[in-house]
Amino acid sequence: MARRGKKLPALNGSAMSDISFLLLTFFLLTSSINTDSGIQRRLPPPSDPNVKPPDIHKRNTFVVLVNMNDQLLINGEPGDINSLKDRAKEFLGNPRNLPNLPEKEKRTIDLLGQVEVSKGVISLQNDRGTSYQMYIQVQNELTAAVNELRNDMAKEKFGRKYSDCNNSQMAAIDKAIPVAISEAEPKNVAQK
Repeated sequence: MARRGKKLPALNGSAMSDISFLLLTFFLLTSSINTDSGIQRRLPPPSDPNVKPPDIHKRNTFVVLVNMNDQLLINGEPGDINSLKDRAKEFLGNPRNLPNLPEKEKRTIDLLGQVEVSKGVISLQNDRGTSYQMYIQVQNELTAAVNELRNDMAKEKFGRKYSDCNNSQMAAIDKAIPVAISEAEPKNVAQK
């Protein structure tokens, strides 16, 4: 029992706080933070309210709807995630120039010469109740379709994969096969 008026011995905590601060600084400086997470999309510039948007023919639009039960509706037909990439690739590439798939426009692009560029646009609409996992799966499949088309063109024109091309070759392929994914604001999509 301590006597009145006598102080109890205490530990000096200043050295402990210095060590804690040094350890925190060490871990912050030596650890790496992965900042490459998320979906890469370049947003279009703001539209001028005085300019009427261009008309897009129905054949140039590939509509993907995802409802609250994570079910897909692709161009008005029920679909599944396993077929989405192939269907998107077929749509954007239109290798047989079918009249129900997107129109193509001939353009002259540096390093590639004259190529046919698809006018196709993928329109993606999610329900507010769509799971995040399904949203990411749909985005991955659509991106994979574009990446495969770019790889195919890189192999055909430059004899190597798209990722092995130099910056000017990649830029040329990007012009020939643009990422044409339009994502509308989520809303309640009707169940099918």
